[in-house]
Amino acid sequence: IEDWDTFYAEAEKLYLDHPAHTRYSLKYRHTDGKVLLKVTNDRVCLQYQTDQQQDLKRIEKLNNIFITRMCGRDPEADAAEGAEGSASK
Repeated sequence: IEDWDTFYAEAEKLYLDHPAHTRYSLKYRHTDGKVLLKVTNDRVCLQYQTDQQQDLKRIEKLNNIFITRMCGRDPEADAAEGAEGSASK
C-alpha cells in the first residue's frame, strides 16, 4: 500500500476484525534507509514502506495504538481520560 492513510485504516480494521490472529512487525533496512511495516493475520498481509523521516511520528502513533489495544484497552477512551484529567488540574 502506497498511501499512509489507507494503510492505517486497513491495518486498524484488520486488527479489530481478528485481534487474536493479527501480527504487527516493524523492520528497518539500513542498506537503503527504509522502514517496512507489516500487518498480517495469515490471510491478508498489508505492507507499507517509507524512507521519509516525517512518517516516523505516524508509525509511532500506530505502534502505540496497537500496543494499547493488545493490552485490552481502548486508545480513544485512554485519550479522553487523559484530556479530562489534565483539564481538571
